[in-house]
Amino acid sequence: MTTGLAMQTASDVSAKPGASPLAPARFPEMPPVRGLRLATAAAGLRYRDRDDVLLVVLEPGSAVAGVFTRSQTAAAPVLWCRQILGEGQARGLVVNAGNANAFTGAAGDRAVQQTAVAAAGILGCAADQVFVASTGVIGEAPAVDRLVRALPGLHNGLAAGGWEAAARAIATTDTFAKGSTRTTEIEGRPVSINGIAKGAGMIAPDMATMLAFVFTDAAIAPAALQRLVEDAAARSFNCITVDGDTSTNDTLLAFATAAAGHAPVHDPADPRIDAFRVALGEVMVDLATQVVRDGEGARKFITITVGGAESDAAARVIGLSIANSPLVKTAVAGEDANWGRIVMAIGKAGERIDRDRLAISVGGFAVAADGGPVPGYDEGPVARHMKGAEVEIAVDVGVGSGVATVWTCDLTHDYIDINASYRS
Repeated sequence: MTTGLAMQTASDVSAKPGASPLAPARFPEMPPVRGLRLATAAAGLRYRDRDDVLLVVLEPGSAVAGVFTRSQTAAAPVLWCRQILGEGQARGLVVNAGNANAFTGAAGDRAVQQTAVAAAGILGCAADQVFVASTGVIGEAPAVDRLVRALPGLHNGLAAGGWEAAARAIATTDTFAKGSTRTTEIEGRPVSINGIAKGAGMIAPDMATMLAFVFTDAAIAPAALQRLVEDAAARSFNCITVDGDTSTNDTLLAFATAAAGHAPVHDPADPRIDAFRVALGEVMVDLATQVVRDGEGARKFITITVGGAESDAAARVIGLSIANSPLVKTAVAGEDANWGRIVMAIGKAGERIDRDRLAISVGGFAVAADGGPVPGYDEGPVARHMKGAEVEIAVDVGVGSGVATVWTCDLTHDYIDINASYRS
């Protein structure tokens, strides 16, 4: 059983000026994670008057695991992290916002190497123990000189706290800082898990979200941590979509400093970490759903539950087909109880269903059953549910026991406005 600080619940939202109306009421109070320090700074890479670089320094012996975009136009930092991940050791993380360093050719590769080498020189480690991540505009050469110049000052400003500042420093079009925390125990010793993320648009992850970083003081061997991260990502970041577009920079990295003091864990199925496994999954779902709540122009948070599928994977495909449908998303935005659009999205998914056993409910109200409208269907309660900020769609396709939950948001005209002015 996990204990301690949880992220705000879905109903605990705030309409602060400038923030998404689906935003959590506040950033969580996040305790220090033993074995790491962090700092942020303004390097002027694109933005003015705000921090845009994050440095995290980890104690020697810290383990790292990660998953990355499967985009064929992956950014230079993604290629670097993939290359060095196999060593399983990390001493530093450098993240910048404003420039994605994607589709920048050899110059982009050199920029990542220069950043890693410069950070390694300050930290006293090998360059292949420094992970680099970027987010921002695609196709513009990165101002690596500004980034490198910021590193000494960042190192001098390292502290155990500053999680909200860290989450803000890595943001682009985000309207609120995204963080989550859990505390649990391994062998009776307290263990902390903190995570931050950024993302609001270009969200249809093919591994993780645009950028997400999870930190724990647990002692988890790299191979075990990798399996835990992959399993948790499959049920969280790989189950969200805002606009159906997969980023060039999707990166999820998890770091374990081993400062908690328990005996190292080498088996991801070790019963000693049952509670840790649950807590890690909660943090990732928290962060992933916060990304959806900050979807560009979003006004409604949509939970789609699919059951009765041939497999869990098939259920996820069906759920994402519904979640990525512009017709479904605009119907929700317009508060139109047109459930025929859900039927359409189920059918186009390409997974096996039994049309004559198909059942659909919206907000807990049955709208279709046994392959047709429910007898005496009353649209009134469904229409009232559609007017709320939280919309729930449940589907059973009647062929098996596969289940999945997918999260998305509505599609409004504000999405066009935000993206039409993104580079200005």
